[in-house]
Amino acid sequence: MTGWLTLFYKEVLRFWKVAFQTVGAPILTAVLYLLIFGHVLEEHVKVYDEIGYTSFLIPGLVMMSVLQNAFANTSSSLIQSKITGNLVFLLVAPLSHRAWFVAYVGASVVRGLVVGLGVFLVTLWFAPLQLAEPWWAVLFALLGAALLGALGLLAGLWAEKFDQMAAFQNFLIMPMTFLAGVFYSVHSLPPFWQTASQLNPFFYMIDGFRRGFFGVSDVSPWLSLAVVVSSFAVVAALVLHLLHIGYKIRS
Repeated sequence: MTGWLTLFYKEVLRFWKVAFQTVGAPILTAVLYLLIFGHVLEEHVKVYDEIGYTSFLIPGLVMMSVLQNAFANTSSSLIQSKITGNLVFLLVAPLSHRAWFVAYVGASVVRGLVVGLGVFLVTLWFAPLQLAEPWWAVLFALLGAALLGALGLLAGLWAEKFDQMAAFQNFLIMPMTFLAGVFYSVHSLPPFWQTASQLNPFFYMIDGFRRGFFGVSDVSPWLSLAVVVSSFAVVAALVLHLLHIGYKIRS
């Protein structure tokens, strides 16, 4: 039982050693988004009738930071280990594919939550927020970070060089995150784009997380929970299978 704990500790220590880059930089990026969009749109956009735009924006930025950094932690770690060749030390260790999954995804959850908490604390200076239903916020933050950590593992297993990893992130993760309602309510979109947004699982993670702050959401939090849990189950099963057969790591 200590094997996965050792790998988990190594993965947490890996990003914490360069916290200025892995934690500080994403927090600064989120604050810049808030300053720009909040300043420009605060007087022009109202969401859910009584909620100011800056208050609406903060949970979206927090969750966006959680998702992006959870993905970055597992994907960057695995691709670096493959390229530098030190992955062999994990391959010779008596670790099961389940231990790999739990350690890598667990560390990605830690990084995502640390960055998300940092963004939340810093942005509290800009708008007052209260957690109307905090259990939804906690649940979707944990599930979202775990799902993106598993997706990061999938990307790390598939990619063989940094260019492929960048393509995975730039053409899949980033568009799905930005088109998930971080900066707007989907009810403000034309019908076609509302339907398109509801096909995006990232939308349900952000909408469910926002439900924890305001007690209202674009869709039922139970529907969001079902979509996120189902998505995580599918991705986790695929990643566990690929780890079990040693896809692109044993050759």
